[in-house]
Amino acid sequence: MAITTTPHLNFDGDARAALDFWASALGGDVVAMTYGQTGAVDDPAWADRVVWGQVLSPTGVRVMAFDVWPGQPWDQGVNASYVFLTGDDEAEITSAWQGLADGAEVRQPLGASAWSPLSGQLRDRFGVIWQLDVRTADAGAGTGA
Repeated sequence: MAITTTPHLNFDGDARAALDFWASALGGDVVAMTYGQTGAVDDPAWADRVVWGQVLSPTGVRVMAFDVWPGQPWDQGVNASYVFLTGDDEAEITSAWQGLADGAEVRQPLGASAWSPLSGQLRDRFGVIWQLDVRTADAGAGTGA
């Protein structure tokens, strides 16, 4: 049996838009359930907010998101986390970069680095920081350096 790690990102009303964007950028489909579908809230303003959602791309990228429960505090913070994508195929990493770069702040342009033949970092339009790397032959699985 294997254990996998999936980034689960929290929002305050933008979860569905973020999931739609990531599905468009990375491929795959959004699977989501709203508070209204589950009957979890009585407030109609919360009916369309996402209580559970994910995107699973054809290349194996999985990311989850939801809108925090009513009354829960939410603060995205600054540099609280990164979503790290690493792979062996420069074309796949470049394609993911191009999709995520729409409306993004590029923090490290995609290019050669000291640890990878192709590496870059951006903050997408939803404030999520993505690090993308091509894995080197001497790097362990799941690491870019």
